[in-house]
Amino acid sequence: MKYLDIDSWNRKQHFQHFKSLEDPFFSVTVNVDVTNTLKLSKEKKASFFAMYLHACLVALNSIENFKYRIQEDKIAIHDVINASATIAREDHTFGFSYIYFDEIFKNFNDNFLKEKERILNSEELFPPVNSDDCIYCSALPWFSFTSQKEPVSGVKNDSIPKLAFGKTFTENNQIKMPVAISVNHALVDGYHIGLFFEEFQSQLDKNN
Repeated sequence: MKYLDIDSWNRKQHFQHFKSLEDPFFSVTVNVDVTNTLKLSKEKKASFFAMYLHACLVALNSIENFKYRIQEDKIAIHDVINASATIAREDHTFGFSYIYFDEIFKNFNDNFLKEKERILNSEELFPPVNSDDCIYCSALPWFSFTSQKEPVSGVKNDSIPKLAFGKTFTENNQIKMPVAISVNHALVDGYHIGLFFEEFQSQLDKNN
């Protein structure tokens, strides 16, 4: 991890302005095409959730602004961003996971399965590892949505991106999935979210 030189950053004024706001987060919801990913998950007998989450993390890790975190008056730049995802239990509760990212899907999937096993065999809400080098994300497979709002922690300088993935639906012979993303505008602009969705879709369209 290193720190950003804020004084030489071309977004210094943007950072200072949005950092001063009571709620600097903004959110958008975009439908992504998961036709290929869903097909591959069935062929490989792999978790659809794990496959699209991995594609999401590949995309996020390719854009530096999503690695920024506000730490007091500094901006940390993490080397890698992992995932703290909700994982459901049979009793309809859930636990927060901490899934280490790996470029190789098999390795990432192994990490996911270990966390899933831990959560399914415990009643703990929080993972043993918890830091800001991650995203918060939830799967909402019971319904599709056109907008979504995350709970607000009230922690000053919260800067962890938050995502939600909805129920798939068919449109024009494609299987789509709504994806909501909420980011701190002090660190991320609409331009960066556009880059993310472009790369996310590219990863979802891959054949391996």
